Amino acid sequence: MWQNSYDGSPTLYIIPTPIGNLEDITIRAINILKEVEVVFSEDTRVTSLLLKHYDIKKHLISLHDHNEDKVKENVLEYLIKGNDVAIVTDRGTPIISDPGYKTVEYVVEKGFNVISLPGATAFVPALTSSGINPKPFTFYGFLNSKESKCKKELEELKFLKSTIIFYEAPHRLEKTLKLIFSIFGERKISISREISKKYESVFRGNLSELLNNLGTIKGEYVLVVEGYNDTCENVNDLTIIDNVNLYVNNGMKLMDAIKLVAKERNIPKSEVYKEYHLNSRR
Repeated sequence: MWQNSYDGSPTLYIIPTPIGNLEDITIRAINILKEVEVVFSEDTRVTSLLLKHYDIKKHLISLHDHNEDKVKENVLEYLIKGNDVAIVTDRGTPIISDPGYKTVEYVVEKGFNVISLPGATAFVPALTSSGINPKPFTFYGFLNSKESKCKKELEELKFLKSTIIFYEAPHRLEKTLKLIFSIFGERKISISREISKKYESVFRGNLSELLNNLGTIKGEYVLVVEGYNDTCENVNDLTIIDNVNLYVNNGMKLMDAIKLVAKERNIPKSEVYKEYHLNSRR
């Protein structure tokens, strides 16, 4: 059923907030934050800093992954009383790998109005600056933190022809990249960190090059990975020698390549070393 978003009925606003630079917020978002009765936020401490920056005084209520089933009832109560309310997350657009979906689903089921504002979302600048074909693309977000489930997810995505976008935390980044490489094989990748912040930086190249040039790992990361095509090399199909050479040819030191191959194949490093040096000379 069609619904006029601007019919004057009580409305739940989905408001994107800056992912770094505090100027990355629309004038409309600021005005609506001033007008709504209450703001539901992922972390009230983070939201308080943003509102203070724009001299906005507003009642804040915490809404996050662990309490959303309960707090969505509170959101509905405000709407029933005729109030406009807003949902924000710490950074970026609510629901995009952040809380808010359960609340929006619930409010829509109850017949109330929901308006989502355009604004900051980390994967858009990461994709458009990547140099990787954006048509089509698949936004996946965070992979499962459990290695076995992560591998299963990647296996299901391996032959997807669209560019794939992942989010990743710094403490899991290296492990995730190695899993992607071991399952996807060599692919083009762009990885962005600290988007719109002072130390924003982007790596563009191949997966094997990135694994050898990670540098200091800090900040939140957006991974843009080339989709499958006939030229993609599947590491699982390579011999041990070819697997080692793949890394070496992309700039990795020989012993580092041997260690990585051994770890990926779950075999002793000495076995890889012996296989490589005995057979690569034939």
